[in-house]
Amino acid sequence: MIELGPRSASPIARFGGQPIAIAAAALVIVVVGVTSITLWRAYTGSAPETERAVATRQLQARAAQASEQLVEKTKGLEATQQESIDQLQVVQDQLQTVRRLLAAQQTDTRKLSEQVGTLTEAIDGLRQSFASAQAAEPAAAPAPRTRSAKAKPRSNRSANRSRAKARG
Repeated sequence: MIELGPRSASPIARFGGQPIAIAAAALVIVVVGVTSITLWRAYTGSAPETERAVATRQLQARAAQASEQLVEKTKGLEATQQESIDQLQVVQDQLQTVRRLLAAQQTDTRKLSEQVGTLTEAIDGLRQSFASAQAAEPAAAPAPRTRSAKAKPRSNRSANRSRAKARG
């Protein structure tokens, strides 16, 4: 039979005595990669780390500016709200004053209405008494007598004068 040599399972064993060459080749590949990245960044002028730092600073600056604007707008809104509250208070005070004046005016109007009613009743009473006095006068007036002026007693004259003054 033919004997075959032992098989080795590891790939390093296949290369045998050349592990230094493999390490050198890997080192050359890494150095070429790093050099190419460095040259590419230098040629394009961009570095992602600095761009990220700049972008972060810009975002922080924008956030600070937005925060300041919000604070200013909030203060403005507070001032506007306080002015509105003050104006509303003034309007409420004016409304209360108008209500008080209106109530006083209504009270005066009621008093005047009552006085007018009382005066109207008094005038109606006077009219009625005057009308009844006029209606009663012709019936109560005595028929004129035909006496001579000398024969009339003086007491009648004064009574007639008193009646005439009362009528007139």
